[in-house]
Amino acid sequence: MLKIGDSAPEFELLDENSAAISLVSLLADGQPLILYFYPADFTPACTMEACSIRDIHDDILGADLKVVGVSPQSVASHQRFKTSHKLPFPLLFDEGKKVVRAYGVDGPMGFGVRRTTFLINAEKKILNRVNSEFFVGSHIKFIEAAIQSAS
Repeated sequence: MLKIGDSAPEFELLDENSAAISLVSLLADGQPLILYFYPADFTPACTMEACSIRDIHDDILGADLKVVGVSPQSVASHQRFKTSHKLPFPLLFDEGKKVVRAYGVDGPMGFGVRRTTFLINAEKKILNRVNSEFFVGSHIKFIEAAIQSAS
């Protein structure tokens, strides 16, 4: 798993609208990025996490941060998930878990995705991270701390 100070690997993935999104494009405006990896759309913990991020999204934007979710579910699944829960941020489709592996968040023995959130600056450096498989609250506290630090 990537550590604080590591360079974030470049990627290009499709979002829920089949638009290609790269790390460099996400960082082009100089704003830090909250990049969160989650196991699956529509599961209870992942839904709770996405909706909690949705609920503080205005605060995220107000701190000049942005947030993007990544999981291996399809574009169509992401589109349904985003629409169902009124998520105001992109969800990226990591086909074959290439980015999951590049960031070191593949699950044990290659199964699943480890719930991990990274804070990445405009120079593609990992500023901070949290990994907590089952405690979604850890990720929300992490994001709230990033908001406080940026404000």
